[in-house]
Amino acid sequence: MILEGKAGRLLVKAYETRGELGRAAAQEAAQALREVIAAKGGCNVIFAAAPSQNEFLDALCREDVAWDKVSAFHMDEYIGLTEEAPQRFGNFLKKAVFERVPFRRVEYIRGNALDIEAEIARYSALLSENPPDLVFMGIGENGHIAFNDPHAAHFDDEQTMRAVELDEVCRHQQVNDGCFRSLEQVPTHALTLTIPALVSAARLFCMVPGATKADAVGKTVLGEIREKLPASVLRMHPCAALYIDRDSGRDVLAAWGKIR
Repeated sequence: MILEGKAGRLLVKAYETRGELGRAAAQEAAQALREVIAAKGGCNVIFAAAPSQNEFLDALCREDVAWDKVSAFHMDEYIGLTEEAPQRFGNFLKKAVFERVPFRRVEYIRGNALDIEAEIARYSALLSENPPDLVFMGIGENGHIAFNDPHAAHFDDEQTMRAVELDEVCRHQQVNDGCFRSLEQVPTHALTLTIPALVSAARLFCMVPGATKADAVGKTVLGEIREKLPASVLRMHPCAALYIDRDSGRDVLAAWGKIR
């Protein structure tokens, strides 16, 4: 670890590489899973789907956890992609984690549902019946969490899930991440859990490696807490941890005097 510090209530942990970041976050997330299972007999978890989560998810699958006591949800999904599309976040998570360990249950967001409002109601009800204990998440290049882009983010949103239009920075990130070949292929709309739905969990684990996230990480940790920077809400959560590497932590490490 390069450093550990606090930004408001947010615990920030910086590592040399994304591999170290992923392994350290997975160890701490697994311990949190074990603690919740021991206390409650089961655990409800919301997962993010993005290449930034690869190292974390791979390491997490190797941890000793009673996965048959864990119920899994995910936080967002494109609207309109075909069932088999590899870019669907449900399909990403199926390959990365949902089919690798024996969860008690996995609940997928149906982004190609014929009635989007009915799907919003269905998934919102599932989360109401199974309140999240832990959230494993990332931060987008525009500072979004899930698909709460700056133009659509509300810290006091009364809904659990909503349909949103994606901004251009968000859509370009999907190309930068190698998920789509061109901007024209990236869907324009998605379903997302709202910010209150995400931060309702008792603990948040936010893994953000890579140079393309340096600006968003710097503003999240060092900037003003505001809806135009959705991830800044993490600094108000009572038990949230942000895991960064040297690349994504460029501005934070410089500001905190830890470049070496």
